[in-house]
Amino acid sequence: MNQLERLEQSFASETVPFFEIGDTVRVKVRVVEARVSGKKKGQEEEKERIQIFEGLVIGRKGRKAAETVTVRKISFGVGVERIFPLHSPNLAGIDVVRKGKVRRAKLYYIRDKKGKAAKISEREFSRTSKTKKTETSTGVEELSSEDTNSSDASE
Repeated sequence: MNQLERLEQSFASETVPFFEIGDTVRVKVRVVEARVSGKKKGQEEEKERIQIFEGLVIGRKGRKAAETVTVRKISFGVGVERIFPLHSPNLAGIDVVRKGKVRRAKLYYIRDKKGKAAKISEREFSRTSKTKKTETSTGVEELSSEDTNSSDASE
């Protein structure tokens, strides 16, 4: 492992949730505001607040500590895009609001669309793994086949 890999590993934070392209996310960003107090010149007062940016993930770039995500929202009829470094200390958190069903790695074509044309269809949102889903679906099939067998036996 070279020095660059060690440095990237030290910056990487493990708190990034799983989300994909097409998902609607709520990104919480720490914003530090510096104000100059009126009584004495030269004194600055720092105030920290959390700003929320909610929008559609239209792209992801990079890897490991250098990974960034591009989020787009419509604000007062104007499209606003913001690029967030995923492992930045200024990120307070990322919440997945809605899962989107897309077939592209980058959704730059959304920039040209307006209204319903810019809408992404929703996919199932569950916290269980894919293997558990297949097990439950086979369990349902078994139940349905038993129901048909019991109905055949009663006739």
